[in-house]
Amino acid sequence: MTTAPERTADLYPTRGATEVITPRQDPVVWSQPGTAGPFQPSELSDFERDGFFAIEELLTPDEVTVYRAELDRLTHDPEVKADPRSIVEAKSDKVRSVFEVHKISEVFAKLVRDPRVVGRARQILGSDVYVHQSRINVKPGFGASGFYWHSDFETWHAEDGLPNMRTVSISIALTENYDTNGGLMIMPGSHKFFLGCAGETPKDNYKRSLQMQDAGIPTDEALTKLADRHGIRLFTGKAGSATVFDCNAMHGSGDNITPYPRSNVFIVFNSVENPAAEPFAAPVRRPEYIGARDFTPVK
Repeated sequence: MTTAPERTADLYPTRGATEVITPRQDPVVWSQPGTAGPFQPSELSDFERDGFFAIEELLTPDEVTVYRAELDRLTHDPEVKADPRSIVEAKSDKVRSVFEVHKISEVFAKLVRDPRVVGRARQILGSDVYVHQSRINVKPGFGASGFYWHSDFETWHAEDGLPNMRTVSISIALTENYDTNGGLMIMPGSHKFFLGCAGETPKDNYKRSLQMQDAGIPTDEALTKLADRHGIRLFTGKAGSATVFDCNAMHGSGDNITPYPRSNVFIVFNSVENPAAEPFAAPVRRPEYIGARDFTPVK
């Protein structure tokens, strides 16, 4: 366990009296040109420009079968459901997410260490990395709710104390992502502008926000400006496909009212040179299973 550093200067003020959009002050790709890794140079350039990169087949069909079976096992285990790391749907009482899944399951721990996964994070962030957050997301058919538009970094900065935008997420599909079953939407290029939201953070906000986000939500006017400027990309793909995206990309997903589930494993890597300090705009830290305080590099 590593001790959290003292809080540094706040480069990205948020949750104040007014909503403010400011230019990003950090690089998008932190590694030096020519750094070895799974990404080709042109792919890193696309990531830097758009804030994301889609991979058609990160996992093979046989690997998907293994990870999907483990997801099903965890989400149907009564002990896992009763664990505070599990989040259930407010309406159906079905498991929506299971956090810290790389510590609960050795199957998913191996996925975190897979060079095809962690290698991409190291290549983007230009350093060793640790897992800031991991979870499996289950969006079953017939009414699973979505996530409203947000920047992950806004929350991780405000409530977890991440100082800089040196964090990347990898979402790996374990079921097919159609254009109708509540898929991921991102505004390309939005990662280059930080949207500081208005309003204070309630104590223990995480208990509600993991089901329905309230704090850290942009206004309709700001979202309209960003969408007009950047457009919206909807991600589809077969099971085994993946999307790597920047921590500050504006994204969200709709409800799933189709019969077809949409499930994925979601891993957030943070640079070991960007460890979480004290929250920048929240009265208390979120639990460590949501925002890690163990900065041990993935090996």
